[in-house]
Amino acid sequence: MSKEQERAELHRTIWQIANDLRGSVDGWDFKNYVLGFLFYRFISEDLTAHLNREEAEAGNSGFDYACDVADDDIDDDIRRQTIDEKGFFIYPSELFKNVVARAEDDDNLNETLSRIFKNIEGSAIGTDSESDMKGLFSDIDVNSPKLGATVSKRNELLTKIMQKIGAMDLGGDLQDAKIDAFGDAYEFLMTMYASNAGKSGGEFFTPQEVAELLARIACDGKDKINKVYDPACGSGSLLLKFVKVLGAEKAKQVSFYGQEVNITTYNLCRINMFLHHVPFNMFDIQLGDTLTEPKHMAEIPFDAIVSNPPYSTRWAGDANPLLINDDRYSPAGVLAPKTKADLAFTMHMLHHLSTTGTAAIVEFPGVLYRGGAEQKIRQYLIENNYVDTVIQLPSNLFFGVGIATCIIVLKKSKADNSVLFIDASEECVKDGNKNKLTDDNIQAVFSYYADRNDVEYKAKLVNCKDILANDSNLSVSSYVEQEDKREAIDIKTVNATLSKLIAEGNSLNAKIDSIIKEIGE
Repeated sequence: MSKEQERAELHRTIWQIANDLRGSVDGWDFKNYVLGFLFYRFISEDLTAHLNREEAEAGNSGFDYACDVADDDIDDDIRRQTIDEKGFFIYPSELFKNVVARAEDDDNLNETLSRIFKNIEGSAIGTDSESDMKGLFSDIDVNSPKLGATVSKRNELLTKIMQKIGAMDLGGDLQDAKIDAFGDAYEFLMTMYASNAGKSGGEFFTPQEVAELLARIACDGKDKINKVYDPACGSGSLLLKFVKVLGAEKAKQVSFYGQEVNITTYNLCRINMFLHHVPFNMFDIQLGDTLTEPKHMAEIPFDAIVSNPPYSTRWAGDANPLLINDDRYSPAGVLAPKTKADLAFTMHMLHHLSTTGTAAIVEFPGVLYRGGAEQKIRQYLIENNYVDTVIQLPSNLFFGVGIATCIIVLKKSKADNSVLFIDASEECVKDGNKNKLTDDNIQAVFSYYADRNDVEYKAKLVNCKDILANDSNLSVSSYVEQEDKREAIDIKTVNATLSKLIAEGNSLNAKIDSIIKEIGE
């Protein structure tokens, strides 16, 4: 079976699971159970594979941790070493495979699962991975009434979920599989749930093709990237695109940093890191409000920053007198409006960017032209030559957002004193009720960006002085001429057609007059 066939089969299986289990729990809430048990299965198999490899290297090639350890008899030194290497520990009896095998006969399955989840998180307490594991299972409420009115009904559904997840063909070897099955399953589930969740889905999930474009832009011209950052990381899809863009080997050297204000999404992001084989010591995802409680100030600067922050959300702004003196915002001399935090995120990212780094940010289009404080912030960015490129994206790309968003690319070291404007509003195809960027669309937009030349109707390089003279307006339509796609009008043909219509009208009127005259007689 080819790579694409494997992926298609995996997606069909996931879709079937969702359909089979739909109804008992709302689809948006149900993702917590499906994703949670997918994660539980992954870390169980990942740990088993790790310990089996170590035994094989020690000469015990037939060893199977899931089956060959009686009564959870594990040496404390082995347990501690495993936690140091993997970030967590699971006893054989608590592995997903063994729990699902006993599930139908376990009248207290909900209590069993609750205990196991606490044990897994608890195994990291007091270690370097404690913050990475803490609360990862908190959104899987195994005692929720939504699962059933009685304990028996709840356990029946929990068993069904686990059996369905356990039956998924995710490959026998996590390292040698043709596709990253667990990571791919996660992304497909998130896309599926986001598409059904409307606006709430768009708040945490950026379409994969947009994420790839951002990552390619941020990587352009760099041989090596050490640290990647997203201050509004959602489920982590933007950060993880660097694995694909850089390639598996280069990505192993990258540390991923992110912050998220929503606790459920914060958990999803950390789960996503594990499912994409990112070791616990190579990611640092923090919970909190980035604009008022930044968690990664000690890690500054970052080589690459990608983000799709919430559009025109509220923030403290000038209601907090301390913020105007914050090093992140003070250079502009003004704070973003309390009702529109977009450019507060932009200033935050600029502050975190290295002198040779690139930030690619999805923005609400209003930030490009609105007046007041936002105009003053744009003026600061342009005067200091920080704005590298502005890209107008097609409309209806994002879940729950029909408007055409844009990408602002920031750099602190530029070879020219100009801004490149790219009109990519038509670089898409129709995909159901959404628009989508194809590989060709992504390549076309990236080529305009990388070439940095004028292209009729597509790209225009504009001097910063001209932009400042235009009220610091960064709207792409102000600089890239729109192609007139109306058909040319042939006046002679139009006149001939009109003459013919007039003649036919006169003839018809004459016939009507004749008929009326005959009736009158």
